[in-house]
Amino acid sequence: MPVIEITDPADERVRDYFKLTDVALRRRLEPERGLYLAESEKVIRRALGAGHVPRSYLMGRRWLTDLADLVAQADADGTPVYVGSDDVIEAMTGFHLHRGALASMQRPVLPSYADLFGDGPRSRIAVLEDLVEHTNVGACFRSAAALGVDAVLVTPRCADPMYRRAIRVSMGTVFQVPWTRIEPWPSAIPVLQEAGYVVAGMTLADDAISLDDLVAQDHPRLALAFGTEGHGLTAAADRLLDARVTIPMAGGVDSLNIAASSAVAFYATR
Repeated sequence: MPVIEITDPADERVRDYFKLTDVALRRRLEPERGLYLAESEKVIRRALGAGHVPRSYLMGRRWLTDLADLVAQADADGTPVYVGSDDVIEAMTGFHLHRGALASMQRPVLPSYADLFGDGPRSRIAVLEDLVEHTNVGACFRSAAALGVDAVLVTPRCADPMYRRAIRVSMGTVFQVPWTRIEPWPSAIPVLQEAGYVVAGMTLADDAISLDDLVAQDHPRLALAFGTEGHGLTAAADRLLDARVTIPMAGGVDSLNIAASSAVAFYATR
């Protein structure tokens, strides 16, 4: 399929890319259409490397050379490659595309968390409960990938890891760390425990042990649970934990944000 020039930002052929503002995407525009948006060459290549299927590409004309191999593969596969001027693309999407290209990707079907465990031994997993900031979700995934976490589970109310900003912050590592949604939550915690996991929640509770103490216990299977940015883990989840864990603080600081605390916990338990 040849490269297709777009001159009208309202062209229905590129409706996957219409008004990609935070407001529009947070109304779950992407999941409803069964797609997600990959932004930048690195993210697109990681998505393709994970076996995800592109619906189309959108880029400025200058990127046809830099991404020539992707364009050639798209031509062979019959995947549309749309090009347009900066003004047209900005009017279409609602933001200035300065990372080279966008790809509309077919959203893969998530496995059940039981199937995720069935893929092989997962000695260390992370559970993200009800995080609302996509940047924090992306940062947690990036740390999980970098520090060898085997899988990530996100609760039903957690922000979408495949939202454009989460993918961008993660640098595309959401495509390499196995993940799925765990529900119902928190009543699924006993399922993790029955699978042999010690479920340890990161908290500021007075009875929490230190992260160093958790590491010293050397659990063969460990699930590290992180709560929402403002209030931490819910009381319902807290009641089902095997351990409450805190990172010792100094300098009058009471806690770290979720992006930092997850990285510390992943590193300490690696």
